[in-house]
Amino acid sequence: MDTPALTDATLAIDGGVATLTFERHDVRNALTGTGLIDDIVAVAQWVNAGEAISVLVLTGAGSAFSAGGNVKDMAERGGDFAGEVAECADRYRRGIQRIPLALQEVEVPVIAAVNGPAIGAGCDLANMADIRIASTRAKFGETFLNLGIIPGDGGAWLMQRLIGYQRAFELTLSGRIIDAAEALQYGIAMEVVEPDRLLPRAHELAARFAAQPPKALRLTKRLMKMAQRMELKDFLDLCAVFQGMCHNEAEHLDAVRRFLDK
Repeated sequence: MDTPALTDATLAIDGGVATLTFERHDVRNALTGTGLIDDIVAVAQWVNAGEAISVLVLTGAGSAFSAGGNVKDMAERGGDFAGEVAECADRYRRGIQRIPLALQEVEVPVIAAVNGPAIGAGCDLANMADIRIASTRAKFGETFLNLGIIPGDGGAWLMQRLIGYQRAFELTLSGRIIDAAEALQYGIAMEVVEPDRLLPRAHELAARFAAQPPKALRLTKRLMKMAQRMELKDFLDLCAVFQGMCHNEAEHLDAVRRFLDK
C-alpha cells in the first residue's frame, strides 16, 4: 500500500506497526505554522483506508513531542490566528480541529511515545492517543489559559474523560506543567521509561497488539470507543453483531486452531 506524501513528518513501517515521527524540531514540533496538521490527518485516513496497519505510534524528533500552537504567530496575529472572530473560528475548524476528529476515527490502537514536552495542543495531541508511554524527559501542560486562550482543539473534552473532571479542571485552570512522574500518578501516562527505552517499549507494546487477529482488533477498538457513549443494552446488541462477524472470519478459526495446538 502506497504511503501518503508527508511534508513535516516521516512514516516508518515495520510489520503491522506504523510510526509517525514529527520532524519540525526547529519549532519544537509546533502543530500550527507547519505541515504537521495535514500530515497527521493524512496518516490517520491512510491507516483506515487499508488493512495492512494494526497499530499507529506517534512521536517527535528532537527535544519535544509537540509545543502545540506557534506562539510567535499568536503574537503577530498571523498564520492560523489571523482574522476577526468568524475567520479565526473557521481557521480552527479547518485547521487544528481536524486532528481530534481524524484520530478519533482511527480504527487501530494509537500509542503516543512522548519523548519530551507536550504542551498546549501538543498535550492534547498526546491525550488523543489510546495509550501514552512517556520518557523521563516528558512534560505535560494544558497551558492555554496562560496565554489568555481556551483549549480550542478539544482539550477540555479530552482530559476530563482521561483523568476525571476535578484533576482535569485543576490542570487546565492552573496552566501548570507537570513532569512525567506526576503524569503517571494522574493516569495521563501509562508508563514512564528512560529516553533510550521509549521507542523500544512503544514498539514492544505495538507489536503485541499487532500480533492479534487484525479484523477483530479493529472491531474491539470500535467497541471500546462506542462503549463510552452507549447504554448497556444497546451496546450488548452491537457486541452480538460484531461477535457474529468475528465467528465468520477465517482469522478466528486460525486463532482457535493455534490455541488447540498448544
